[in-house]
Amino acid sequence: MSESPGRICPLRYRYGAAALAAAPEKRVETLYVIGGLYGNRLALDAVEALAATEPGPVTLCFNGDFHWFDVDDATFAEVGARVLRHDAILGNVEAELLAESEEAGCGCAYPETVDAQIVECSNRIHARLKTTARRHRETLASLGSLPMFARYRVGDARVGVVHGDAEALAGWQFDVEALDDPANRERLASAFLDAGVDVFASSHTCLPVLRRFDLAGLPKWVVNNGAAGMPNFAATRFGVVTRIGISPGPHPRLYGGGSGSVYLDALALEFDPGRWQREFLANWPVGSPAHASYFERIAEGPDYAIERARAAVPSRSAATLT
Repeated sequence: MSESPGRICPLRYRYGAAALAAAPEKRVETLYVIGGLYGNRLALDAVEALAATEPGPVTLCFNGDFHWFDVDDATFAEVGARVLRHDAILGNVEAELLAESEEAGCGCAYPETVDAQIVECSNRIHARLKTTARRHRETLASLGSLPMFARYRVGDARVGVVHGDAEALAGWQFDVEALDDPANRERLASAFLDAGVDVFASSHTCLPVLRRFDLAGLPKWVVNNGAAGMPNFAATRFGVVTRIGISPGPHPRLYGGGSGSVYLDALALEFDPGRWQREFLANWPVGSPAHASYFERIAEGPDYAIERARAAVPSRSAATLT
């Protein structure tokens, strides 16, 4: 792993799976996990609208990177205030807003497979966002009190909410490629055992995936919602959030699974794509780093099929962890 800004994973990001086992556990009926909002107010409206139509109480947990494109003061302040009314944990975006040093850049800890130009653009986006954030000291103070992970009990399912993976805030082990690599089975088994959870809910890698693994005959799940604030699949315009509940939800699910008596659902987050593009372009016109990295995805979706996200494993059967 390179030690250059944008690729480095700082030591302060590393907590280890056992830290989740010791975290206080919050019991809830329905949990929405919303990663990668990226400063999209329309997506935030959509999340709140989905939650409002649930038949029972809903806990919203924003698992990081709720800021990103919101470099104008009004949007930054609004997103921060609305998100922090709910449960939230740090993403690398927020962690690096708090950092004095620029050593980690955007804090994404991109693997070497990610093009250097994307890494450079992300560092430039974050630098501009950080300039905005410094004008909002109260918001920064609130961010400084957020944890790097959270633990919930939904019915009989123990849920560990992280931004990256079981080991680090910007870890990539819950990326679709890593989850489908048989060489990572032992590491995954250790993560579930050390954390004492049945479900890991993450985001960070920006592409959604749901995978089931069997550990000593018991189902274990990793659910990564990709991005709430951007399209996640080719030729689509909606974001994705994770719903974990003790009863079926009122909304159609894109795909899902179950842990004991608990439902795991990926929900489409529909927002006005034309309005979102206009808001994005007001801050990030042609020639800007965010436009270079993200506008094609915002307009057309990434080169990623929903079938890849929802497959149990490539063979479409549960993988066994030993």
